Amino acid sequence: MSIQQETGWSGHPLLSSRKIDFLGCPMHGITMEETLGLAEEAMREKRSLHHVVVNVAKLITMRKNAELQEDVVGADVINVDGVGVLWGARLCGLQLPERVAGVDIMLELFELCAKRGYRPYLFGAEQQVLDAVVARLSKEHPRLKIAGMRNGYFKPEDEDGIVQAINESEADCLLVAMPTPRKERFLKKYRQVLKPSFVMGVGGSFDVYGGKVARAPKLVQALGLEWLFRVMQEPKRLWRRYYETNTAYALLLGQEIRRRRIHR
Repeated sequence: MSIQQETGWSGHPLLSSRKIDFLGCPMHGITMEETLGLAEEAMREKRSLHHVVVNVAKLITMRKNAELQEDVVGADVINVDGVGVLWGARLCGLQLPERVAGVDIMLELFELCAKRGYRPYLFGAEQQVLDAVVARLSKEHPRLKIAGMRNGYFKPEDEDGIVQAINESEADCLLVAMPTPRKERFLKKYRQVLKPSFVMGVGGSFDVYGGKVARAPKLVQALGLEWLFRVMQEPKRLWRRYYETNTAYALLLGQEIRRRRIHR
C-alpha cells in the first residue's frame, strides 16, 4: 500500500478533482485558501499531510534527479509556487487558479496557528536566522506557541535525534527551511515516522522572514521576475543557475506547447 493510500489524501474530493500533470509532474490546481483549509483539516484531525511546491528550477532539476522526482511526486499536495510554471501551464490549456507561494503559505500558517492554538516546529536555516524569526513572531503573533526549533546544520548521524526531538515536541506542523533537494529528501525519508500532522518545506523563507534576504516587491513578483531580483542580490552565485534552468524550461515549454497542438 502506498503512503498516499495510507494517509487517505489521494481520494480527497478537492485534491482528486484538481489534479493535473504538467511536464511530467503532478500538481494541484487549488487556491491559497483551499491549501490552508487542507492544512487545518490535517492538524485538526491529526492526519499526516505532506506538502511541497514546484517552481521552474525544481521542475527542471526533477528531470535530471530521479530521487527528487520521487520525493516531490510522493507528496500529498503539490502547489505551484513559481509564476513561470503558472503561466506555462495556462499556455498549455491547463487550469491553475493562482500561484500559491511557499513563503506565503508559511506566513498564513503562522497566523492560522496563532488563532487556533496549533504549534509549529521550525527546522532549518542558520541559528541567528531562527532567532530572528522567533523574535519577529513574538511581536506579530504574541499568542503563537512555538513547539521547538533546530537549525539546519547537522550531520547525517544526527537525523534520528532530530526526528525524535521533533516528535517529542508534540508539534502540529513542521516547517523545513533547507534548500532543494535536502528538504524534499528529509520529508520523504521520515514522513512515516514524523508526528506533526502538516509538514512542508519552505526553502529560504526563514531567511526572508528573519530579515537576512529581501523579498522581491509585489510588482516584480506579479511580472514573474522574482528570479531576476534574487540574481541581482547574489549575481556570482545565482546567475548561472537561473540562466541554465530558465533556458531549459523555455525550450521544454515550447516543445510541450507544440506537442499539445498536434494532438488536439
